[in-house]
Order: sequence, then structure tokens, then C-alpha cells
Amino acid sequence: MAMDRARSSSGDQIDRDVGQRLSINRKRTRRESSVAPLHGDGESSGGSRVSGMDIRRAPKGNRKRNLAIGAGAAALLAAAFLYSRLEPAAPTVDRNVVVLGTVERGEMIREVRGSGTLVPEHVQFVAAVTAGRVESVHFEPGQEVTASDILVVLSNPDVELQVLEAEQQWTAARATLVSLRESLGSGVLNQEAAVADARARYLEARREAEAYGEMVDNEWVSQNEHQNARDLADALEERLRTEEARLLLLNETIDERLAVQRDQVSRLSDIHRYYEERAANMEVRAGADGVLQDLDLEVGQWVQSGTTLARVAQPGRLKAELRIPQTQARDVQVGQSARVDTRRDTIPGRVRRVDPNVQGGSVLVEVSLEGEMPAGTRPDLNVDGMIELDRLSDVLYAGRPAYGQSESTVSLFRLIEDGNAAERVPVRLGRSSVNQIEVESGLREGDVIILSDMSRYDDVDRVRIR
Repeated sequence: MAMDRARSSSGDQIDRDVGQRLSINRKRTRRESSVAPLHGDGESSGGSRVSGMDIRRAPKGNRKRNLAIGAGAAALLAAAFLYSRLEPAAPTVDRNVVVLGTVERGEMIREVRGSGTLVPEHVQFVAAVTAGRVESVHFEPGQEVTASDILVVLSNPDVELQVLEAEQQWTAARATLVSLRESLGSGVLNQEAAVADARARYLEARREAEAYGEMVDNEWVSQNEHQNARDLADALEERLRTEEARLLLLNETIDERLAVQRDQVSRLSDIHRYYEERAANMEVRAGADGVLQDLDLEVGQWVQSGTTLARVAQPGRLKAELRIPQTQARDVQVGQSARVDTRRDTIPGRVRRVDPNVQGGSVLVEVSLEGEMPAGTRPDLNVDGMIELDRLSDVLYAGRPAYGQSESTVSLFRLIEDGNAAERVPVRLGRSSVNQIEVESGLREGDVIILSDMSRYDDVDRVRIR
């Protein structure tokens, strides 16, 4: 619109210039006609007098001049009109500042890319079993350690007191067990003596009753005395059975009572052992062979129970943890092949786990590395990963444009006139990869398109390529 207004104002200026020139020419013609001298016979020698019989003649050549001026003015007006009707010139784009791509047909490999780090497959986390104050630190991150090496020494008087109290309770329970065993043993012996005494008295009463039975036949004793002897023998027999049952019950329960006390002793022994282990864990050990990581403690620092003090990365296999944008991670599956770039080497791998959660707009994907680890690979090394999703056969594809998304329709500039110009065409895009995208419609094989950002030329449909 600005260019149209400029052309219109230019045409108006030309019209004004032509009008001014025509007006000047007319005035000049009238002036020359009015002052032209007439010569006659009565003209004096000085030429200052004009006879009344002189005839005014029309100026010569004015008609042709006027016709030429009119034709020129008409030509200028026609040129101004045509100039105002011209289309705006196409902008020029430098060939060296744009990225070109060619539409091809064939197999297209769909891939997604993500950055991440290398981490050990097996990591030993060293945590504080009890709260305590740091007394000494024996190793620094990066050093190799063994499972029995003491990394940090902590101190806590409460833990030592708990060990003493647990030991006291355990000792008391053992003393109670000894006392119970002694008392139960004595009870069994006393009961056995009672059974023996009841048996002796019963046997004596039975013999006496039998003797009275013989004497009553000879009338040496009365029937009443014989009956009393028999009743006494029966009572002593019943008492004997009672004492024997008591002895049997005592023998049956003695093991159970001792077992209960033994269990109590065992529980208190476990508690004592637990507190002893807590006290022993004040000397924090590595727990595994490997390389020490993330040990950042100062002497005198207080740490809480359960706090992670260090990590021990076991030497051997590493894995890559890649962050894939959530818009591209929907097609990532376990078992897909991958490549991990360490900036020095490329390591083949395979997807082993896909995190179901999204954090910060990306999905965590674990890639297990295959083959030997190249020299220089170590934990926490920054890497880039490429995961192969699938392979599309016999499709049209091109380089991925700067502003084109998968499954969308965009406007791209296609080169024409042997690459000296480019025109805008609508293109339907399909499935995408990292650097390539499928072309569903709008382009043909062999077409050359501009992949760079051309948003500054959204108001034109054609550009010139310089």
C-alpha cells in the first residue's frame, strides 16, 4: 500500500509539471504575438514608426511547437498512469544466507534427539544410619574405595547410651531365665517327692486294709475297723493319682515357660545387637568397591538419620539418561535402537526404560550401552542421543524447515526460473524426524525449497534469489 501511495503521488507530481509547462508555453506564445512588428512603406529610417496600413502576421512555427508539447504531455500522462498500475517489485534474497533443501523419494529414518548424561548402572548410596556429628572425613570424591573402607566417622552420645541400656535389659533377661530354670527344676523335684510319699502311704494303707480283711473273718477285728482301713487306702490312692497328675502337668509346662523366657532373652539380644550395629555404623563404610562420588561433608557438621552422605559408582557398565521433548517422546518404545554421541565417539545402545512422568516438558529415557566403552567415558559425562523410531519406505521427504511441524500445512518457497526466483506454495507435511520431514502434498521429487526462516517475507508470494 505504501508503494501504491508513492506511485500515485509521483503521477500527480508529473501531471502538475506537465500543466505548468503548457501554461508557460501559452503565455510565451501570446507575448510573442502581441509584440511582433509590422513593416510597411511608410516606415521611417529609424524603424520607430508603424504605419496604420501595416498588417499583423501570425507567428511562424507555433503550431508545430504546440503539437509537440501536447504529444509530450500525453506521453508523460500515459507513463504516469502505467507506472501507477505496476505491481511492486519482488524483494531480493541473498543465496548465501538461506538454507536450501531438495525433495527426495526413498527411505526416511524417523529419529528423535535428546541430551543427557552417562550414569553408572550400579550405584551404591551411602546413607547415615543414625544422626550424628562428623568427627572425621577420610576420603574425597574421585578416589577409588573398597567396601570396607571407612569414609566418615560420626559421634552421638545418645546412641552409646542406648547400647548400654539394651545390654542391661538383655543381661537381666538372661538372669531371669537362669532363675526360672532353677525354680522349675526345684518344683519338679519337690513334686516327685510328694508323689513318692503319697505312693508309700497308699501302699501301706492298702496292706493294712488287706490284713484287716483276713482278721475280720476270724473276728479278730470288727467290720467297722476293716471298712475304715479300706476307706483310708482308697483316699491315699486318690491322693497318689492327684500328685502324679500335678507332676505330669509340671513337666509339660516347664518347657513352655522356659521357652517364653528364652524368647524374651533372644529379643533383647537382637535389640542389643541392633544398637551395637547402630553404634558401629557411626563409622560409615563404602559398602561397595568403586569410585567415590558426591561426598561433601565438613568436620563438625551435624547430619540427620537417613541423609545420603556419598555415592559409590561401581566400575563397569554405564547407561545414558536422555531427556526427550514430550512432543517427540510419544513414539519412543522399549527396545528401540539408539546412538549416544560423547562428542568424541558414538556408542550404540538400546532403549531400556521410558519414564511415565513428564518433568519440565521432557521425558526421561534410559538407554543401555552396548559393546566396549570407549576410552574417556565416565559418569556424569554430557552426551547427545538419537533414538530410531521406525523406517518409512518409498516416501517423499525433505529437510525439516525452520518453522514446519509434523502433521500440518505450511507455506514454503520453491525455487523457479533456474533458481533465480522462488514462489510460495502450500505444502502438507506428514511424519517428522530430527532433520527430515515427510511431504504428503504440494511438492514433487526434485523440487528445491528454502528451509530457512522466511517469516519476514510473509506479505509477498515471490522473491528473487541473488
